[in-house]
Amino acid sequence: MINKIHTAEEAKKIIGNHRHNGKKIVFTNGCFDLLHAGHVLYLEEARALGDILVIGLNTDASVQQNKGTERPIVPQKERGIVLSGLSCVDMIVYFDDLTPMGLIDHLRPDIHVKGGDYKKETLPEYSLIISYGGTVESLPFYPGFSSTTMIEKILRVYGK
Repeated sequence: MINKIHTAEEAKKIIGNHRHNGKKIVFTNGCFDLLHAGHVLYLEEARALGDILVIGLNTDASVQQNKGTERPIVPQKERGIVLSGLSCVDMIVYFDDLTPMGLIDHLRPDIHVKGGDYKKETLPEYSLIISYGGTVESLPFYPGFSSTTMIEKILRVYGK
């Protein structure tokens, strides 16, 4: 399982081999803190758009920058292991930035996927992906599934 986790350089080489064999590379990114059913449904749908699903996984430092110092709940190594256990996930690459722009520019996926809570044309990475001939897809958002909601419920029920 853990052999799905790669550095950006390793991932670029592996992706190059897949491309040489005619495979379509799908990329998505996120924190995936407290993995839930919405995440799994989303990742299954993303994988169905191509042949290889690469996840850009926020490091602990970038999660803290994006979501506050109390997050993530689950450390990056453990989040990577959990995601590695999903059959729809082919590769995971950690990234330390606020956005996945640098990693996307490095890997140049054919398709970049985001959840329906984002408008694809307003994503910072949209123009980059379009500039090299890639596409951006938006998948439906599954209401009711949220790591933040899970945390709030845990605190409400067990934080007494």
